[in-house]
Amino acid sequence: MPHRHFIVNKPAGMISQFINNRTRKKKLLNELHDFPNGTMAIGRLDSKTEGLLLLTTDGRESARITGASIEKEYWAQLDGIITDEAIERLEKGVTIGIEGTLYSTKTAKAKRISDSSQIPHSEFKIRSERHGPTSWIAITLTEGKFKQVRKMTAAVGFPTLRLVRVRIGKLHLGDLNVGATLEVNQLKV
Repeated sequence: MPHRHFIVNKPAGMISQFINNRTRKKKLLNELHDFPNGTMAIGRLDSKTEGLLLLTTDGRESARITGASIEKEYWAQLDGIITDEAIERLEKGVTIGIEGTLYSTKTAKAKRISDSSQIPHSEFKIRSERHGPTSWIAITLTEGKFKQVRKMTAAVGFPTLRLVRVRIGKLHLGDLNVGATLEVNQLKV
């Protein structure tokens, strides 16, 4: 039987799993679509992060994609108006904590997003404007440690309020609606 591959626009508030091993009730991927047995997420997004998630029934394909240094682009809404200095620090790499150990991130690409019409719509209200200004950046990494983007922006003084993965390699989120699933013949990343 041929393997199956899916592109998902994961909503915030959902975990990148099919089974919840914890007692707290969380929304699971199988609530989005009737995926075949053996489907697995290629990488993960934490429950607060939304956007592009790849799924497959092919373990080799999953290992190929997660093992490669493929670019992943995120759009982050930040608390405050990010400075040129902070963007430069993100690009050069910052020191963050990963499971109790200090880790220096690899170099990244970072830039401001000034055209807010590009930002994907969200059902979740982040906060009121009266709590201060926010700004958006695009940040592109070739690694993906635990909550790395959130930790990086906090390390330069601009905590992430909302995070959306918009690209993995050559695959873009595009106009795929939040919660939508698209089955594809192959994952061309």
